[in-house]
Amino acid sequence: MIRKLIGAAIGASVAKRHKAAGGVTGAVLASAVPFVISRVSVPAMVALGVGGYVAKRFMDRSETKPYREPTPPPAQY
Repeated sequence: MIRKLIGAAIGASVAKRHKAAGGVTGAVLASAVPFVISRVSVPAMVALGVGGYVAKRFMDRSETKPYREPTPPPAQY
């Protein structure tokens, strides 16, 4: 029962954040999450969570730092 509630919360969160996903994708995630939670081991879930966190931090950092063209070295005379 708790797994279904967690799945519903994740599905609703995805549907809110990504308008292109819509309600259908949120419903599919809500039905898939309990299955995944019951099949995946605890260390694998922790590894997935940490990996997702690191990926999010990396993506957020790359969005805040725009690419700068490297400056050419000074001319030598």
